[in-house]
Amino acid sequence: ANYMVVEYGGEAVKAMTIDERMTLTNMAAELGGKTGIIAPDETTAQWLAATAASGVDIKTWQGDADAPVAKTISMDGTAISPQVAAPSNPENAADVSKHAGTPVGQAYIGACTGAKLDDLRMAAAIVNGRTKAAGTRFFVAPGSNRIRDAAADEGTLKILEDAGATILPTGCGGCIGLGPARLEENMTGISSTNRNFVGRAGEKSSKLYLGSAYSVAAAAITGEITDPREFL
Repeated sequence: ANYMVVEYGGEAVKAMTIDERMTLTNMAAELGGKTGIIAPDETTAQWLAATAASGVDIKTWQGDADAPVAKTISMDGTAISPQVAAPSNPENAADVSKHAGTPVGQAYIGACTGAKLDDLRMAAAIVNGRTKAAGTRFFVAPGSNRIRDAAADEGTLKILEDAGATILPTGCGGCIGLGPARLEENMTGISSTNRNFVGRAGEKSSKLYLGSAYSVAAAAITGEITDPREFL
């Protein structure tokens, strides 16, 4: 998809929240795409209205039915297992079962891709009533101050903190190897961020796996990469 626009659609996309759609479109860059788009629908309209941007006519933001398409790829969303990308490229994606049992010294939920309110709720659903593994650092950096405030108001942050998570300030932070969540020498971590190139998240000798907030939270609890469905 080098320098192309990637448009996502279908029943699986329609079922996604806006937060989940934002993650999908954000990752278009990892396909080489110039951008990623999803046609607005009623879910979009409701989200805009809730964020003080009501009155947008979504009918004017639809693609032309006869627009030329370079390639169409169809996938069955119900057949896709939780995915984890191994070091040191987001392209190294595979079913979480392939890497299950890999010890991790750090679990990090943060940055622009995987620390939206829905992501924090996903993590809370996994860790609720549980405590992080003794030898694993667990950091959460909400994607924005608005997200932080909303998560605090509804009790999501407290669930994460009770499980042993350290709540960090909003920012790029551990995604680019800054702050307390920087990966140390020879440390292996798992993160809900979007890139895991050599040295990006810390020391060059460190290794970083990528996964959803569900998978990161599950790893925080067990101290190793774990299929999050075991906790749902």
